[in-house]
Amino acid sequence: MSPEEYCQQRAAASGSSFYHSFRFLEPTRRRAIIALYAFCREVDDVVDECRDVGVAAAKLEWWRGEVAALYHGGSPQHPVTRALKPWVGEFDLKEEHFQAIIDGMAMDLEPGRRYQDFDELRIYCHRAAGVVGLLAAAIFGYDNPRTLAYAEELGLALQLTNILRDIREDLLRGRLYLPLDELQRYGVDEAGLQAAIETGSSDSAIRTLLAFQAERAEQHYRRAFELLPEEDRYHQLSGVVMADIYHALLGRIIKRDYPVLRERVKLSLPFKLWLAWSSVRRERRRHKALKRA
Repeated sequence: MSPEEYCQQRAAASGSSFYHSFRFLEPTRRRAIIALYAFCREVDDVVDECRDVGVAAAKLEWWRGEVAALYHGGSPQHPVTRALKPWVGEFDLKEEHFQAIIDGMAMDLEPGRRYQDFDELRIYCHRAAGVVGLLAAAIFGYDNPRTLAYAEELGLALQLTNILRDIREDLLRGRLYLPLDELQRYGVDEAGLQAAIETGSSDSAIRTLLAFQAERAEQHYRRAFELLPEEDRYHQLSGVVMADIYHALLGRIIKRDYPVLRERVKLSLPFKLWLAWSSVRRERRRHKALKRA
């Protein structure tokens, strides 16, 4: 199996909404973004699948070496880093962004890690998702540097959506990404969240807390698209498709009154594909209108 085939298989097997947004890229950029996605999956799985913290930390250090080999004349060993190698120079992908992703994963290895406020959580979100947005924007292509601000803001919105969707799964793994000062503000504690998982029902205080998290994510989606320059919108088509799918997921969580401590809210594959097709159709019309103007 070639490095590209490995990455393709890794991305397809994930069933992620991200994968469906890549279908609309031309082949070169699609290969690059799939390699980036596979990298993110690999380092994320180190944290999620390795129960021994020491072993997981050692694996992340190994990945740091793989990234360094991409930039400093080494020979990457893993299929993912080998697949990334042609694109590092082609799209000016920054080493510090890959290392920041690993920094974000390392934060998940800190025993009992909690976030006192949103400023602390934002550091984690920047490392886990914001820099991924910057790398993706470089691969998709842009003319206006403001697009990078959009990309990081969109990465934050997507990560906040993930945090809300995955709260049950994360708590069962001993993780909590909701800021502690916000739990206190709404009269909720971690024990209450655990109890809601066990009973399958959330009280009004918990739902109000979750509604606050959802509204913050909504604000970051709005802010992202306020920042996106019109001339780069079509370049960033895959990111726009991603945003539409994740925003629809957030909308479903809100509409169903935040059942995230009881179950994982999902969108069906046909619905995600329909959303992607609708987004592409809308953006193509918008792009044609811009060219005629």
